[in-house]
Amino acid sequence: MGRASVWSRSSTCSAIRSRSTRADSTPLRSAVVTDYYQNYIAGKWVDGSAGGRIELEDPATGEKFAEVARATAEDVAAAVAAARDCVTDRRLVDMKPGDRGRMLVDMARWIRSNSAEIVALLTQDSGKTLQESEWEVGGCASFFEFYGGIADKIAGSYIPLGGNYLDYVVPVPYGISAHIVPWNYPFEITGRGIAPALAAGNAVVVKSPEIDPATVTYIAKAAEAVGMAPGAINIVSGYGHEAGEALASHPDINQVTFTGSVSTGQKVLRNAAETIIPAVVELGGKSAGIVLPDADLDNVVEQTRWGIFSNAGQVCSALARLVVPEALHDEIVDRVVERAKSLHVAPGAENSDMGSLVSKVQQDRVDRHVRKANEDGAMLATGGQAIDRPGYFYEPTVFAGVSNDLAIAQEEVFGPVLAVIPYSDPEDAIAIANDSDFGLVAGIFGNDLDHITHMADRLEAGQVFVNEWFLPGIEAPFGGFKKSGFGREKGAAAVQSYYQLKNV
Repeated sequence: MGRASVWSRSSTCSAIRSRSTRADSTPLRSAVVTDYYQNYIAGKWVDGSAGGRIELEDPATGEKFAEVARATAEDVAAAVAAARDCVTDRRLVDMKPGDRGRMLVDMARWIRSNSAEIVALLTQDSGKTLQESEWEVGGCASFFEFYGGIADKIAGSYIPLGGNYLDYVVPVPYGISAHIVPWNYPFEITGRGIAPALAAGNAVVVKSPEIDPATVTYIAKAAEAVGMAPGAINIVSGYGHEAGEALASHPDINQVTFTGSVSTGQKVLRNAAETIIPAVVELGGKSAGIVLPDADLDNVVEQTRWGIFSNAGQVCSALARLVVPEALHDEIVDRVVERAKSLHVAPGAENSDMGSLVSKVQQDRVDRHVRKANEDGAMLATGGQAIDRPGYFYEPTVFAGVSNDLAIAQEEVFGPVLAVIPYSDPEDAIAIANDSDFGLVAGIFGNDLDHITHMADRLEAGQVFVNEWFLPGIEAPFGGFKKSGFGREKGAAAVQSYYQLKNV
């Protein structure tokens, strides 16, 4: 590791734009605290019952720009009661499935027609780049389109039992589907969860993230605009220990979907066990991308750029560990470092390549992981510091020559921090990739498809990418192995999580 002295120099973020940066710019919303977002319960916009509000902060500036109604257990109870009324009155179930599906497609159309406003708000609320916000808003709309098309294709079956018998199987929605949404993709993940739930005929109650909940209210606006039945969609904003806990433990919900940390997921699952309801949980990740000796290194570098530095690394399926041949380690590190330094890190509204972290708490969390890696002896190749400017920015960071038993290779950082891990042979690479408590996604870069498919069969992950990172479509099922959770979201398989079978 003779290049350690070169790798340890600090990163300076240049003003070079990536080839995919937007050419235009969406104006920033006003930084004055004038906007106020209410809860949406039973088809009405309401304040929190206790009158409290949560201030929202632009993480790119640290300035307050809006407030949201603070929901408590009382508000959650009202939302669940509204959903129960919808279920009891069969407002969704008695609709023709095709009509229910068309309503979801109409919601997608409304979202797309208002996308400029939502994109600007999402960038200000979460710190994303404009391009990332555009992708997220478009992705959310795509979920409503996709599951709107599936609503009239959820079918039962007939079982021939001979004369004098009629036997059939009917898919029956659970009733009330609860959704606790994370802050890293608040708008898209809300759509990802509730669209299949609604397609199957469930009423939903959403607890949006307290850090960046503003855009989630636009899903309620879409429902209102298309005439969705009162109580079908209910959205409350509040703190996890108040509203989140109240929703997860409410005795009248029939199913729960959660995306977030392992520790909170365990609490959700304990509550689900108490009330004996099914759960879909998508938890943490520490995903590994294996680079084979015949891989296209230009592609590896570019996929790594997107895999770990998209959304400032705040992605459950981020490419957190790059597992590389020992003989190519130094070259790959140098090239990844060069790409990392080329990224323009700045407020998302400035056509940047990477925006801010979502909060000061998250910035401090990332910094603690980086300092721990330094203390453990990992070699810092670039980055490693918070950027000295307003907001919560962090340098794109790369550690080289990392041993897979270090904390930086085992613990989820949820920030723009890459660990490059050398391997001796393909068997070693598979062992390194699988040596993790998590199993959300993995990736392989190479040209021998026979070898790649053999390796993919042995990787302990719910999704395996080949020669790229992140699947562009929503048609394939997504979910984890091991402590990354269970149940599947996305694709046709996701709908199966939102109904049970009745045999008559």
